[in-house]
Amino acid sequence: MAAGRSRDKPAHESKAWCLTPRACFLSPRSAYVSGQVVRLTAALTTERTQGHDAPWDAAQPLQGKTMLVTGASRGIGEAIVDTLARDGARVVCLDVPAAHDALQAVAARVQGSALSLDITDRNTPAALVQAALADGGWDGVVHNAGITRDKTLAKMPEHLWQSVLQVNLGAQADIMQALMQAQALRAGARVVCVSSIAGLAGNVGQTNYAFSKAGVIGLVHSLAPLLVAQGMAINAVAPGFIETQMTAAIPLAIREAGRRMNSMGQGGWPVDVAETIAWLLSRSAAGVNGQVIRVCGHSWLGA
Repeated sequence: MAAGRSRDKPAHESKAWCLTPRACFLSPRSAYVSGQVVRLTAALTTERTQGHDAPWDAAQPLQGKTMLVTGASRGIGEAIVDTLARDGARVVCLDVPAAHDALQAVAARVQGSALSLDITDRNTPAALVQAALADGGWDGVVHNAGITRDKTLAKMPEHLWQSVLQVNLGAQADIMQALMQAQALRAGARVVCVSSIAGLAGNVGQTNYAFSKAGVIGLVHSLAPLLVAQGMAINAVAPGFIETQMTAAIPLAIREAGRRMNSMGQGGWPVDVAETIAWLLSRSAAGVNGQVIRVCGHSWLGA
């Protein structure tokens, strides 16, 4: 899977993903997804199993779906919200209370709803169950929220280790457990967890981050057989170097090295990650479960 692209920031297109995985990977929207295998399984979601003749608008494949996106106020999360809304979904946007104003603006722009919650708060899983049940259940969840607190392992205080693990991994597990126990996900629901190339290959000075993102992949692999038995699916995306506010703060030399450590010799954009997630949430990815899709321009790391 490979496609050419320019360094210019890609724009959202009006047309939705094509109907088959092969067509999707031949689309410009998968331009930053390259050099890997995606396996299709016979264990399909309830929606696909019930028949191919179910009404489906190919221009808006997520029409009528309600989906939660965490870390939704900026960067990759904001791009995910915009992309899912473009594809017809009603989006429930979640971020920390400190990001309230930005979150409200994002939700208002797509006519979604906003939840100002800290995912590490012990009461948040129950609050999300209540919100999901009020919506009649959710059709999709995108666990995008994440943080970095970089130090070499020898110099890392315990609170930096614990905070990264709790936000990036622990909260995802707690939320999934609560939603599954309460049966707050609809039949055919799909879940996407945002991991990282660091979770596959590690990264100097990011032991806590790499550990947490590797754990996300383990969580996906563990939950995949459980969810598919209920007609659902869960997958992960592993972004490489993506041009965001967070990576803009990295020193220039390191930033440029990150851009060049892949076959395309450039960084990706938040929309590259968002497009892959939108496909994984759509009916055309019904045969994809327990997979990790690298959105990294065929990075040398984790290949």
